[in-house]
Amino acid sequence: MSDTAVTLITGGGSGIGAAVARRLLESGQRVAVTGRGQERLRAFGAELGDPEGLLTIRGNAADHGDVAAAVEATLKRFGRLDTVVANAGFATHDSVAEGDPAGWTEMVLTNGLGPALLIRASIDALRESRGRIVLVGSVAGFVNTPGNIYGATKWAVTGLAENTRREVTQWGVGVTLIAPGRVETPFWDGNGALPPGDLLTADQIADSVVWAMGQPAGVDVNTVVVRPLGQPN
Repeated sequence: MSDTAVTLITGGGSGIGAAVARRLLESGQRVAVTGRGQERLRAFGAELGDPEGLLTIRGNAADHGDVAAAVEATLKRFGRLDTVVANAGFATHDSVAEGDPAGWTEMVLTNGLGPALLIRASIDALRESRGRIVLVGSVAGFVNTPGNIYGATKWAVTGLAENTRREVTQWGVGVTLIAPGRVETPFWDGNGALPPGDLLTADQIADSVVWAMGQPAGVDVNTVVVRPLGQPN
């Protein structure tokens, strides 16, 4: 088994997940990324030149079988697993009083259940490597906004991060919650337009993720909130 670190990223074919994957591959790590769209995954791999250190896996982050299969495929291909990044998520961009409930179930399962499934599927491998769990949350998981169901799912991620840390720290596994403010990614496609004001880039959030992952042995960075300068909430 190679000593080169391995990271598995859900929702890694675009946005923040893809930016993290690029950073890690550039640093010499091996990376597995999952996503629902096979074409998007193929395009991402082709963009990078289909490197030997990249494994793309089609799957639903909210389906236990798919998540377990992704962990198994990563271990089979690379022989180890050092970090998982629960990045898959989306917003319906509506409100609890006026929104369309048709989209809520998928959003709640992807955003809230998905990270828990990834933790459950990977914890044995992470105990062996004394690795790290990274959960991509949101400022919306710390700040209430009117009717924001997406925000409620991210409050769940905030709670999951600390609840998980309290269980897995005894096994030498670290847990980091990265909570971005407004970021210019495909997240906003369903909103019809980008929000007003300055936005972070996916690469800037990736820098925070990679920084947290790169802490010395024995150091556990738990919560990182990253806003663009000027975002008031």
